[in-house]
Amino acid sequence: MSSELILATFIMAVGLSIAGAGTHLYQAVWRAPAMLSFAGSTYLASLGHLAVSFVCGPYIMLKMGIKREENEAISVTAVVISAFVSFGWAFITGLLFLAVYLAILKG
Repeated sequence: MSSELILATFIMAVGLSIAGAGTHLYQAVWRAPAMLSFAGSTYLASLGHLAVSFVCGPYIMLKMGIKREENEAISVTAVVISAFVSFGWAFITGLLFLAVYLAILKG
C-alpha cells in the first residue's frame, strides 16, 4: 500500500517539476506570461499554446489558486480546488513524461 502511494507521489512530483520548469522556460524565451489558452494567430500557434497549456497547466493552476484581489484575503476554497486540480493534472503530465522517458530508455 505504501509503495503505491510513494509511486503516485513521485509521479506527481515529476509532473509538477516539469510543469514549473516548462513555465519558467517559456516565460524566459518568449518574454510573455504563460497562461491557459489556445488562442493563436495561426493554426500552428494555437497548437503551440495548447501544448504549453497542457505541459505548464499544473504550475499555472497552483499560481492561479493563490492569487488574490486587491485588499482581499486569499480564498481557502480557491486554494483547495486549485491544488486538487493541479495535482491531478500533474499526475497525468508526470505519467506521460515518465512513460516517454522509459520508452526511450528501454527502446
